[in-house]
Amino acid sequence: MKLLYFAWVRQKVGVAEEKLSPPAEVRDVAGLMAWLATRSPGHADAFANPRQIRAAVNQDFAGPTALVAANDEVAFFPPVTGG
Repeated sequence: MKLLYFAWVRQKVGVAEEKLSPPAEVRDVAGLMAWLATRSPGHADAFANPRQIRAAVNQDFAGPTALVAANDEVAFFPPVTGG
C-alpha cells in the first residue's frame, strides 16, 4: 500500500510517502489510521485525533469506513477550507 502524507501530517510523520503492508485486519481507513498511530511517535502524534485528518483512496475522497486494499494509494491531509 502506498501512503502519502501532506501538510502538517507529513511534518509529524516525518516522510512524504511510504510503502507499507498493513496487517490483514486493517480493512478500512479508520483501521488503517489506528494501525498507523502505532508505528512511531510521529505517526501517533499525526493520527492522535482522526477527526482532524481527511483521506483519499486512489485519489477519491474517502470516509473512515471506506475500504482499503493492499495495492491502494491512500493519502492523508488536513481538512481543506475554501474562501
